[in-house]
Amino acid sequence: MAADWAILSEGLARDPSGMPEKILKNVVSVDVEDYFHAEAFADVVDRARWDSYPSRVEANTRRLLQSLAKLNVHATFFVLGWVAERFPALVREIAASGHELACHSYWHRLIYKLDPAEFREDTRRAKNVIEQIAGQAISGYRAPTYSVTDRSVWALDILTELGFTYDSSIFPIHHDRYGMPGAPRAPFRFQTPSGPMTEFPITTFRLAGHNLPVGGGGYLRLLPRLYTRLGLKRAQKEGLPIVIYIHPWEADPDQPRLPGRLSSRLRHYTNLSRTLDRFESVLRAGNYTSFRESGLADTAKDFDFYEWNQHKN
Repeated sequence: MAADWAILSEGLARDPSGMPEKILKNVVSVDVEDYFHAEAFADVVDRARWDSYPSRVEANTRRLLQSLAKLNVHATFFVLGWVAERFPALVREIAASGHELACHSYWHRLIYKLDPAEFREDTRRAKNVIEQIAGQAISGYRAPTYSVTDRSVWALDILTELGFTYDSSIFPIHHDRYGMPGAPRAPFRFQTPSGPMTEFPITTFRLAGHNLPVGGGGYLRLLPRLYTRLGLKRAQKEGLPIVIYIHPWEADPDQPRLPGRLSSRLRHYTNLSRTLDRFESVLRAGNYTSFRESGLADTAKDFDFYEWNQHKN
């Protein structure tokens, strides 16, 4: 909704040309999961059999750590609790490299398919595992497959209850599995029954009256480089910080092939050999860091998210 975005964009310092005077910090994030955790294969991969698949998450995450070190960039790593429990040395390595640790759930289940009790237990378990391994508190959460939608906004209160201070799960687009297309596109702060929460939406840009995704995951892999460059440029022209993301399996063209629907296989396997190069190109072109170091929380505008969500229709 244009009016909602206008509310949140008020107060940005701008020069006479309309551009922000202050260069906003952009954020790079990694959703640490293995190839068999992807929602694209949830209908053919039984969670009870995850341990039977050859894991590649350590090597693939270290490949990303090497890329980030080469570019002298810190990132936020949203770690799946299942991964943390089995690869504690990897969690400690991420933290020791100066990156921010955050939570990506334990079982990688869509929130809107859980009830509040199931979500609370899954999230508490993942948070505890990561914090105990790392020896430090974590503040951020990202839902599997961006599954904070109209059906699951109740989860944001539970996150606050469990001690999280920010979330990055809202994707303001139309998609078959996720999306809140009318949600604010800039960082915003709101009150839950359990306390304050800051939301960092995933980056979109406007074209022909629609929000379009850019710069992360499958959108970085599948869409032309020109689309990514133009989309990021448009978002920055609006004064939006860029929030990009990648999964370790996206940098692994040699991963085992899983059965599944044609659409799922196309989404998952296309352009895996090009992902790392595209990812590094985006990082070289911008000023990227972790959520923790970005200072973006200071730019978040107050927004009555629950009231908006209740009455937007």
